Amino acid sequence: MSGTSGRRDFAQFQAKLEKHIERLPDYAQRAQEKLQRYLPPEQQGTGAATRPRVVSQALPVLAEARSKWVAWNSPEARLVRSKRRTSRALTLWIMGAVLCVLWVVIGFLGLAGGVVDALPGLFGTVVFTTLSVRSGLRLRQLNRTVLPVSTAPPSLPPARSVARAPMRKLAECEATLADLLRQLSEPSALGAAPVPEYSVADARSTAAEAATALRALALRIQTIERARDAAPAGERAALDSALGTLRAQLEDGVENFAALVAAAGRAVAASSHGLADSRLFLTDATDRLAGLALALRELA
Repeated sequence: MSGTSGRRDFAQFQAKLEKHIERLPDYAQRAQEKLQRYLPPEQQGTGAATRPRVVSQALPVLAEARSKWVAWNSPEARLVRSKRRTSRALTLWIMGAVLCVLWVVIGFLGLAGGVVDALPGLFGTVVFTTLSVRSGLRLRQLNRTVLPVSTAPPSLPPARSVARAPMRKLAECEATLADLLRQLSEPSALGAAPVPEYSVADARSTAAEAATALRALALRIQTIERARDAAPAGERAALDSALGTLRAQLEDGVENFAALVAAAGRAVAASSHGLADSRLFLTDATDRLAGLALALRELA
Protein backbone atom coordinates (compact mmCIF):
# COMPACT_ATOMS: atom_id res chain seq x y z
CA MET A 1 0.00 0.00 0.00
CA SER A 2 2.83 2.38 0.90
CA GLY A 3 4.60 1.55 -2.41
CA THR A 4 1.50 2.48 -4.41
CA SER A 5 1.15 5.73 -2.46
CA GLY A 6 4.82 6.52 -3.04
CA ARG A 7 4.52 5.98 -6.80
CA ARG A 8 1.41 8.14 -6.91
CA ASP A 9 3.13 10.94 -4.99
CA PHE A 10 6.15 10.77 -7.29
CA ALA A 11 3.92 10.86 -10.38
CA GLN A 12 2.14 13.93 -9.01
CA PHE A 13 5.46 15.59 -8.22
CA GLN A 14 6.76 14.83 -11.72
CA ALA A 15 3.59 16.23 -13.32
CA LYS A 16 3.90 19.45 -11.32
CA LEU A 17 7.57 19.73 -12.17
CA GLU A 18 6.90 19.29 -15.89
CA LYS A 19 4.17 21.92 -15.71
CA HIS A 20 6.51 24.47 -14.12
CA ILE A 21 9.32 23.65 -16.57
CA GLU A 22 6.99 24.21 -19.52
CA ARG A 23 6.13 27.65 -18.11
CA LEU A 24 9.71 28.75 -17.49
CA PRO A 25 9.82 31.03 -20.57
CA ASP A 26 6.58 32.67 -19.45
CA TYR A 27 8.04 33.21 -15.98
CA ALA A 28 11.10 34.82 -17.51
CA GLN A 29 8.92 37.04 -19.69
CA ARG A 30 6.95 38.22 -16.65
CA ALA A 31 10.18 38.91 -14.79
CA GLN A 32 11.36 40.97 -17.74
CA GLU A 33 8.13 43.00 -17.78
CA LYS A 34 8.41 43.69 -14.06
CA LEU A 35 12.03 44.70 -14.46
CA GLN A 36 11.08 47.20 -17.16
CA ARG A 37 9.00 49.10 -14.59
CA TYR A 38 12.11 49.97 -12.61
CA LEU A 39 14.11 51.22 -15.60
CA PRO A 40 14.59 54.96 -16.16
CA PRO A 41 11.77 56.62 -18.14
CA GLU A 42 13.96 57.20 -21.19
CA GLN A 43 14.66 53.45 -21.44
CA GLN A 44 11.08 52.25 -21.08
CA GLY A 45 9.12 51.25 -24.17
CA THR A 46 12.17 51.12 -26.44
CA GLY A 47 11.73 47.39 -27.13
CA ALA A 48 14.44 44.82 -27.60
CA ALA A 49 17.23 47.43 -27.95
CA THR A 50 17.16 48.17 -24.21
CA ARG A 51 16.06 44.73 -23.00
CA PRO A 52 18.21 43.55 -20.07
CA ARG A 53 20.89 41.30 -21.50
CA VAL A 54 20.61 38.71 -18.73
CA VAL A 55 16.88 38.20 -19.29
CA SER A 56 17.30 38.16 -23.08
CA GLN A 57 19.89 35.42 -22.82
CA ALA A 58 17.88 33.48 -20.23
CA LEU A 59 14.78 33.03 -22.41
CA PRO A 60 16.42 30.81 -25.07
CA VAL A 61 18.22 28.83 -22.36
CA LEU A 62 14.97 28.18 -20.50
CA ALA A 63 13.19 27.19 -23.70
CA GLU A 64 16.01 24.79 -24.56
CA ALA A 65 15.93 23.30 -21.05
CA ARG A 66 12.18 22.77 -21.33
CA SER A 67 12.50 21.07 -24.72
CA LYS A 68 15.26 18.79 -23.42
CA TRP A 69 13.17 17.85 -20.39
CA VAL A 70 10.15 17.04 -22.54
CA ALA A 71 12.30 14.98 -24.94
CA TRP A 72 13.93 13.09 -22.06
CA ASN A 73 10.52 12.17 -20.60
CA SER A 74 8.93 11.22 -23.93
CA PRO A 75 7.70 7.61 -24.30
CA GLU A 76 10.21 7.02 -27.11
CA ALA A 77 13.15 8.08 -24.92
CA ARG A 78 11.91 5.98 -22.00
CA LEU A 79 11.60 2.92 -24.23
CA VAL A 80 15.13 3.39 -25.57
CA ARG A 81 16.51 3.68 -22.03
CA SER A 82 14.65 0.53 -20.95
CA LYS A 83 16.04 -1.40 -23.91
CA ARG A 84 19.56 -0.21 -23.14
CA ARG A 85 19.35 -1.18 -19.46
CA THR A 86 17.84 -4.59 -20.25
CA SER A 87 20.46 -5.29 -22.90
CA ARG A 88 23.30 -4.46 -20.51
CA ALA A 89 21.77 -6.66 -17.80
CA LEU A 90 21.39 -9.53 -20.29
CA THR A 91 25.06 -9.26 -21.24
CA LEU A 92 26.08 -9.27 -17.58
CA TRP A 93 23.96 -12.34 -16.74
CA ILE A 94 25.26 -14.26 -19.76
CA MET A 95 28.86 -13.54 -18.80
CA GLY A 96 28.17 -14.72 -15.25
CA ALA A 97 26.53 -17.90 -16.53
CA VAL A 98 29.50 -18.66 -18.81
CA LEU A 99 31.97 -18.20 -15.96
CA CYS A 100 29.92 -20.48 -13.70
CA VAL A 101 29.76 -23.15 -16.42
CA LEU A 102 33.54 -23.03 -16.73
CA TRP A 103 33.78 -23.36 -12.97
CA VAL A 104 31.56 -26.45 -13.04
CA VAL A 105 33.48 -28.03 -15.93
CA ILE A 106 36.85 -27.48 -14.29
CA GLY A 107 35.52 -28.86 -11.00
CA PHE A 108 34.06 -32.01 -12.50
CA LEU A 109 37.21 -32.67 -14.51
CA GLY A 110 39.25 -32.45 -11.35
CA LEU A 111 41.51 -29.71 -12.70
CA ALA A 112 40.81 -27.51 -9.70
CA GLY A 113 39.32 -28.86 -6.50
CA GLY A 114 36.67 -31.53 -6.93
CA VAL A 115 32.98 -32.18 -7.37
CA VAL A 116 32.16 -30.51 -4.06
CA ASP A 117 33.97 -27.35 -5.13
CA ALA A 118 31.95 -27.34 -8.36
CA LEU A 119 28.59 -27.15 -6.55
CA PRO A 120 28.70 -23.34 -6.05
CA GLY A 121 29.43 -22.99 -9.74
CA LEU A 122 26.46 -25.19 -10.54
CA PHE A 123 24.23 -23.07 -8.31
CA GLY A 124 25.56 -19.88 -9.95
CA THR A 125 24.91 -21.36 -13.40
CA VAL A 126 21.26 -21.94 -12.52
CA VAL A 127 20.85 -18.44 -11.08
CA PHE A 128 22.59 -16.57 -13.91
CA THR A 129 20.84 -18.66 -16.56
CA THR A 130 17.46 -17.85 -15.01
CA LEU A 131 18.30 -14.14 -14.93
CA SER A 132 19.51 -14.30 -18.54
CA VAL A 133 16.27 -15.90 -19.69
CA ARG A 134 14.18 -13.31 -17.87
CA SER A 135 16.22 -10.43 -19.30
CA GLY A 136 15.99 -11.95 -22.79
CA LEU A 137 12.22 -12.23 -22.56
CA ARG A 138 12.03 -8.68 -21.23
CA LEU A 139 14.15 -7.38 -24.11
CA ARG A 140 12.02 -9.28 -26.60
CA GLN A 141 8.89 -7.71 -25.12
CA LEU A 142 10.42 -4.24 -25.32
CA ASN A 143 11.42 -4.75 -28.95
CA ARG A 144 7.83 -5.66 -29.78
CA THR A 145 6.36 -2.71 -27.90
CA VAL A 146 4.41 -0.36 -30.15
CA LEU A 147 4.13 3.12 -28.72
CA PRO A 148 0.71 4.77 -28.95
CA VAL A 149 0.40 7.76 -31.19
CA SER A 150 0.79 10.89 -29.11
CA THR A 151 -2.28 13.11 -29.16
CA ALA A 152 -0.69 15.91 -27.17
CA PRO A 153 -0.21 19.08 -29.23
CA PRO A 154 3.38 20.12 -29.89
CA SER A 155 4.83 22.74 -27.60
CA LEU A 156 4.42 26.35 -28.68
CA PRO A 157 7.35 28.69 -29.37
CA PRO A 158 8.50 30.99 -26.54
CA ALA A 159 6.23 33.85 -25.57
CA ARG A 160 8.54 36.48 -27.09
CA SER A 161 8.76 34.73 -30.48
CA VAL A 162 6.79 36.13 -33.42
CA ALA A 163 5.93 32.54 -34.35
CA ARG A 164 3.98 31.86 -31.14
CA ALA A 165 0.66 33.43 -32.22
CA PRO A 166 0.54 31.67 -35.63
CA MET A 167 1.50 28.35 -34.02
CA ARG A 168 -1.23 28.74 -31.39
CA LYS A 169 -3.76 29.37 -34.17
CA LEU A 170 -2.41 26.37 -36.09
CA ALA A 171 -2.89 24.12 -33.06
CA GLU A 172 -6.48 25.31 -32.68
CA CYS A 173 -7.14 24.74 -36.39
CA GLU A 174 -5.71 21.22 -36.20
CA ALA A 175 -7.98 20.31 -33.30
CA THR A 176 -11.03 21.70 -35.09
CA LEU A 177 -10.12 19.98 -38.36
CA ALA A 178 -9.68 16.62 -36.65
CA ASP A 179 -13.19 16.88 -35.20
CA LEU A 180 -14.70 17.94 -38.54
CA LEU A 181 -12.99 15.14 -40.47
CA ARG A 182 -14.19 12.66 -37.87
CA GLN A 183 -17.76 13.81 -38.47
CA LEU A 184 -17.30 13.53 -42.23
CA SER A 185 -16.06 9.95 -41.81
CA GLU A 186 -19.06 8.80 -39.78
CA PRO A 187 -21.93 7.18 -41.69
CA SER A 188 -25.03 9.29 -42.08
CA ALA A 189 -28.64 8.21 -41.59
CA LEU A 190 -28.58 6.73 -45.12
CA GLY A 191 -25.77 4.38 -44.13
CA ALA A 192 -22.99 6.06 -46.14
CA ALA A 193 -20.47 8.73 -45.20
CA PRO A 194 -21.28 12.21 -46.58
CA VAL A 195 -17.79 12.45 -48.11
CA PRO A 196 -15.85 9.52 -49.63
CA GLU A 197 -13.21 8.07 -47.32
CA TYR A 198 -10.39 8.76 -49.77
CA SER A 199 -11.28 12.47 -49.80
CA VAL A 200 -11.17 12.61 -46.01
CA ALA A 201 -7.89 10.66 -45.93
CA ASP A 202 -6.40 12.98 -48.55
CA ALA A 203 -7.44 16.03 -46.55
CA ARG A 204 -6.03 14.53 -43.36
CA SER A 205 -2.66 13.63 -44.90
CA THR A 206 -2.34 16.96 -46.72
CA ALA A 207 -3.13 18.85 -43.53
CA ALA A 208 -0.49 16.85 -41.65
CA GLU A 209 2.13 17.65 -44.31
CA ALA A 210 1.22 21.34 -44.26
CA ALA A 211 1.34 21.48 -40.44
CA THR A 212 4.76 19.80 -40.44
CA ALA A 213 6.07 22.31 -42.98
CA LEU A 214 4.63 25.23 -41.01
CA ARG A 215 6.26 24.02 -37.80
CA ALA A 216 9.57 23.66 -39.62
CA LEU A 217 9.20 27.26 -40.76
CA ALA A 218 8.42 28.31 -37.18
CA LEU A 219 11.57 26.56 -35.95
CA ARG A 220 13.53 28.42 -38.61
CA ILE A 221 12.11 31.70 -37.33
CA GLN A 222 13.11 30.85 -33.77
CA THR A 223 16.65 30.04 -34.90
CA ILE A 224 16.97 33.38 -36.66
CA GLU A 225 15.57 35.14 -33.58
CA ARG A 226 18.30 33.60 -31.43
CA ALA A 227 20.88 34.65 -34.02
CA ARG A 228 19.50 38.21 -34.00
CA ASP A 229 19.68 38.43 -30.22
CA ALA A 230 23.32 37.36 -30.29
CA ALA A 231 24.31 39.48 -33.31
CA PRO A 232 25.91 42.93 -33.06
CA ALA A 233 23.56 45.89 -33.14
CA GLY A 234 24.59 46.86 -36.66
CA GLU A 235 23.59 43.50 -38.13
CA ARG A 236 20.21 43.09 -36.48
CA ALA A 237 18.34 45.14 -39.08
CA ALA A 238 18.98 42.59 -41.83
CA LEU A 239 17.87 39.74 -39.56
CA ASP A 240 14.73 41.66 -38.57
CA SER A 241 13.91 42.09 -42.26
CA ALA A 242 14.33 38.37 -42.87
CA LEU A 243 12.16 37.63 -39.85
CA GLY A 244 9.45 39.89 -41.22
CA THR A 245 9.41 38.01 -44.52
CA LEU A 246 9.31 34.59 -42.85
CA ARG A 247 6.62 35.71 -40.44
CA ALA A 248 4.45 36.87 -43.35
CA GLN A 249 4.92 33.49 -45.05
CA LEU A 250 4.05 31.68 -41.81
CA GLU A 251 0.91 33.73 -41.25
CA ASP A 252 -0.15 33.22 -44.88
CA GLY A 253 0.36 29.48 -44.51
CA VAL A 254 -1.72 29.34 -41.35
CA GLU A 255 -4.48 31.32 -43.07
CA ASN A 256 -4.51 28.78 -45.91
CA PHE A 257 -4.71 26.00 -43.32
CA ALA A 258 -7.67 27.80 -41.76
CA ALA A 259 -9.28 27.84 -45.21
CA LEU A 260 -9.20 24.04 -45.21
CA VAL A 261 -10.89 24.06 -41.79
CA ALA A 262 -13.57 26.39 -43.15
CA ALA A 263 -14.09 24.13 -46.17
CA ALA A 264 -14.44 21.11 -43.88
CA GLY A 265 -16.98 23.05 -41.84
CA ARG A 266 -18.97 23.87 -44.99
CA ALA A 267 -18.79 20.22 -45.98
CA VAL A 268 -20.22 19.17 -42.61
CA ALA A 269 -22.97 21.79 -42.90
CA ALA A 270 -23.81 20.72 -46.46
CA SER A 271 -23.91 17.05 -45.51
CA SER A 272 -26.28 17.77 -42.65
CA HIS A 273 -28.71 19.28 -45.18
CA GLY A 274 -28.23 16.45 -47.66
CA LEU A 275 -26.49 18.64 -50.25
CA ALA A 276 -24.39 16.92 -52.89
CA ASP A 277 -21.63 19.55 -53.08
CA SER A 278 -20.10 18.79 -49.68
CA ARG A 279 -17.38 16.77 -51.39
CA LEU A 280 -16.54 19.70 -53.69
CA PHE A 281 -15.92 22.04 -50.75
CA LEU A 282 -13.41 19.68 -49.18
CA THR A 283 -11.72 18.59 -52.42
CA ASP A 284 -11.14 22.14 -53.63
CA ALA A 285 -9.64 23.26 -50.33
CA THR A 286 -7.52 20.10 -50.13
CA ASP A 287 -6.06 20.74 -53.58
CA ARG A 288 -5.14 24.30 -52.65
CA LEU A 289 -3.61 23.18 -49.36
CA ALA A 290 -1.62 20.45 -51.12
CA GLY A 291 0.05 23.11 -53.26
CA LEU A 292 0.74 25.16 -50.16
CA ALA A 293 2.25 22.17 -48.37
CA LEU A 294 4.57 21.52 -51.31
CA ALA A 295 5.71 25.13 -51.42
CA LEU A 296 6.28 25.29 -47.66
CA ARG A 297 8.15 21.98 -47.67
CA GLU A 298 10.52 23.28 -50.36
CA LEU A 299 10.94 26.54 -48.44
CA ALA A 300 11.66 24.79 -45.15
